[in-house]
Amino acid sequence: MSTVVLARITADDLWQTGFSGVAVGCKYALIALGFSIVFKATGVINFAQASLVLFGGYLTYNFTQTWGLDFYLALLLAMLGGAVIGIVLEALVLRRLVGEAHATVIMATIGILFVLDNVATAVWGPENLNLGDPWGIRTRELVGVTVADRDLWTIASTAVVVIGFFLFFRYSTLGLAMRAAAFDPEAAMAQGIPARRVYRVSWAIAGLVGALAGAALASGSTQLSPGTGSLALIAFPAIILGGLDSPSGAVLGGLIIGLVQQFTALTAPEYFDWVGESFERVTPYLVMIVILLIRPFGLFGTREVRRV
Repeated sequence: MSTVVLARITADDLWQTGFSGVAVGCKYALIALGFSIVFKATGVINFAQASLVLFGGYLTYNFTQTWGLDFYLALLLAMLGGAVIGIVLEALVLRRLVGEAHATVIMATIGILFVLDNVATAVWGPENLNLGDPWGIRTRELVGVTVADRDLWTIASTAVVVIGFFLFFRYSTLGLAMRAAAFDPEAAMAQGIPARRVYRVSWAIAGLVGALAGAALASGSTQLSPGTGSLALIAFPAIILGGLDSPSGAVLGGLIIGLVQQFTALTAPEYFDWVGESFERVTPYLVMIVILLIRPFGLFGTREVRRV
């Protein structure tokens, strides 16, 4: 009679998985933040955000590997490039659709997604590319747990960007104008706050954080490929979880989804292997469905008021 020995998950495994979950969640948080900012300013779900993520990775690669620039300088230039791409898209396409039905604008962002994905493949090719980041596969011991250097960088850079973003929205004149326009567009316009500037800045911020997310997704042992942009869509459940119109909810939603995904990858093979391989790819969408059933507006989203 054979004896089945269940592998045990140690405390170190839990700590290490929690840390990697936070790192993955930070990547999702950056992507979700880009989605949320555009939605809060325009009321439109911007599927082209996935392309901004993809171009961020490719621009970083181009600046480091083709032009030979220092990685951190290349990343800064890629983020600025992402902001410029966002502004150009808003000016050439989205501005001309102001006042159209939301479904029309959403379809336009989907069209932009496919066009930019093919442009990236035409320029940089279909093969996998090494981003050339300074961390590679290096690890270190932190509080008795082995962590990847790229994860430390991802968490630190995300924290800096998120803190800077919320300081900008809370204390800068333009940030206050964007908050006012998002809260009550008609009252904001009556006070002289230009809606076009709000839209332009929201797309610029989406491009900036999208570029950083693209570099984070392609760093370390992961290589850059045309499929990198599709990874951005995995962050969509994070936006639903946090609330489409809540940037802070988007950040928290990204962290939650990252933790859920990593802990599922740890526990599924040990305790419920009947779900099959790579079940962690499914869990974000399961969480999204549950949240939609319980709170369709998300944990921190604005509840829609309907008058009967």
